[in-house]
Amino acid sequence: MNELNMVSGRLVDPIRRKIYNAKIHIRNGIIERIEEEPAVSDVYILPGFVDSHVHIESSMLVPSRFSEVALRHGTVAVVADPHEVANVAGIDGVKFMIENAKNSPLKFFFGAPSCVPASPVDECFQPFTPERVGELLDLPDIYFLAEMMNFPGVIGNNPLVHSILQQAHIRNKPIDGHAPGLAGDGLVRYVSAGITTDHECFTLDEAISKIKLGMKVLIREGSAARNFNALHSLLRLYPEMVMFCTDDCHPDELVEGHINRHVRKALSLGYNLFDVIQAASVNPVNHYKLNVGLLQPGQPADFIVVDNLSDLNILSTFINGIDVTGGKPKPVQRTNAPLYQFPNSFNTDKIDFHFPTDKYVKVIKAIDGELITDVVNSKVPSLGYDLNNDILKIVVLSRYNPANIGVGLIKGFGFKKGAIAASIAHDSHHIVAIGTNDESIVSVIQYILSNRGGICYSDGDKVSGLPLPFFGLMSDIDANVMAKEYSSINERIKADGCTLRAPFMTMSFMSLTVIPHLKLTPQGLFDVDSFSLTPIVAD
Repeated sequence: MNELNMVSGRLVDPIRRKIYNAKIHIRNGIIERIEEEPAVSDVYILPGFVDSHVHIESSMLVPSRFSEVALRHGTVAVVADPHEVANVAGIDGVKFMIENAKNSPLKFFFGAPSCVPASPVDECFQPFTPERVGELLDLPDIYFLAEMMNFPGVIGNNPLVHSILQQAHIRNKPIDGHAPGLAGDGLVRYVSAGITTDHECFTLDEAISKIKLGMKVLIREGSAARNFNALHSLLRLYPEMVMFCTDDCHPDELVEGHINRHVRKALSLGYNLFDVIQAASVNPVNHYKLNVGLLQPGQPADFIVVDNLSDLNILSTFINGIDVTGGKPKPVQRTNAPLYQFPNSFNTDKIDFHFPTDKYVKVIKAIDGELITDVVNSKVPSLGYDLNNDILKIVVLSRYNPANIGVGLIKGFGFKKGAIAASIAHDSHHIVAIGTNDESIVSVIQYILSNRGGICYSDGDKVSGLPLPFFGLMSDIDANVMAKEYSSINERIKADGCTLRAPFMTMSFMSLTVIPHLKLTPQGLFDVDSFSLTPIVAD
C-alpha cells in the first residue's frame, strides 16, 4: 500500500453536486485542499461506498477476510450489526469482531445488538440485558444500537425493551429498526420510540409510510432478501431518506459485488448520479456520524477511482489517503476466537419424524428472494414427505440445549433427494436441516456436529461440506476459496432440483421468529403474527 500526496481526475463532488477536473492534495490521510484544473487524468473520483446495514457473519468470513473483498468493490466503510455472533458467544463474540476488524483498513462501525435473544421464545448463549447493552454502547468502537427486532415489545411498552432503547437515548446514539410490514398505529408507536431506520420494507407503500414518519429506509439487496426492484423509485421520490445495504450476503455473491451493484443498477435505470451517491455514501455517513470522508477539504481521504460513470470499474480504493485495493490484512490469530462447543452427540430417538395423516397440518412455504414465509395446509403421507408436491421436512436442533428439537414441514425448496444442514439459523443459530428423507437429515446434522459448525449437503450418498470453525458461523480462509467451495455445494443442490437462488441463506431464516409468518423453533412451530407457538395441526 502506497500513501499518495496527490490524486488527479474528474472529481464527482457529492456535496456541491458538481463534476469537475481536480487535483486532491492529501496530508496525513486528510484532504488538505482541492484545486480545480483544466486538464487532468480522464478517470473519475467518487466518494467510497458505505454498506449501511450488514451482518459480517453472513459472509461466512471473519471481518478481516470480508474486507479483502469489499475493498475491491469500492466499499470504504460498513455499518455492522454483530448480533449473529452475539447470540452465539455474547459480549466476547462482539469484542472478537471488533478486534479482528482492526486487521483491515476497511472502516468498520459496529453497533450494540439490541435483541439477544431475538424474541422471548428464542435461546442464546448470554441474554443482553439493558446493563450489558449499556456496557457495549460505552465502548469507543460501538456507534449505534442495532436493529430493534422486537417490535411487539416496543409497541406494547415492554419495560425491558424500552430500557434497552433508553441505553441508546441517554448516550445520544442512533437506533436501527426492523419492522417488516408494520403499519398504522403500531408503526407510529414504533417510530415514536426513537427508532430511525428500517431495512425490512418489501413494498413501496410500506417504505413511503415509514419515510413520512421520519424513518430512513434502507434499500436491501442481499443473497436471500432482494428489495431493490420494489423500492428503487425512492431514489427519485425521497433521495435524502434512503440508503443502500446488503444485510446478509453469502460469499459467492460477495466476490461478485457489494454496494457497487446497487449503484450500477440504479444508474442503469437512469437515476440521477448524485441521488445515487447520496444513498450509497452521503446519507449513511451523515446519519450515523461516521468518520468517513465525502471528498471535502478537512475530511479523511476516503474515495474510489473508476474508469467511467456507468460500469464503475474500480481502479483504486483509498482509505485515509492510502490505496488499499490490493491490501492484505494481518494473519488472523485463530486462538483469539472463543469457539463454541456444539453438543457432541445426537440421539435420533429424540426426534419424532411422524405427522398426523388424518388431519391437515401447517406447512411453511418459503418464498424465493424474501425472508417472509407463507402458510399452506396439507395432508402428508405416513412417512412425512410428499416430494411430488415439494413438501419436505425441516428440523431445528437447539445449539444451546440438545434436548430441544423442533420438526415441521416446508415447501419451496424443490429438491428431490438428500438434505441440507447448517449451523447458521438466524438469529439464535441453531442447527437447521431440510431434507427428503430421515436418513439424509440425520447424516447432514451429524456432519455439522462433528465439524463444530458449518454447512453441508448430502444427496443420500455423498456428503459435501464446508466447516465454519469460528462460532459455527465464519471461517478465516481466503474469500475466493470460500466462494468457490460454497458455490460448488450450491450447484450440487440446484442440480438435484432446488429452485431457490440461495438455498442455505433462505433456510437460515426459517427459524427467525421476528419475520412473518410461520417459522420453526426448537420448541415447535411459531406464529409470528400472534407471536406465539402454534400446533402443527391446522385449525
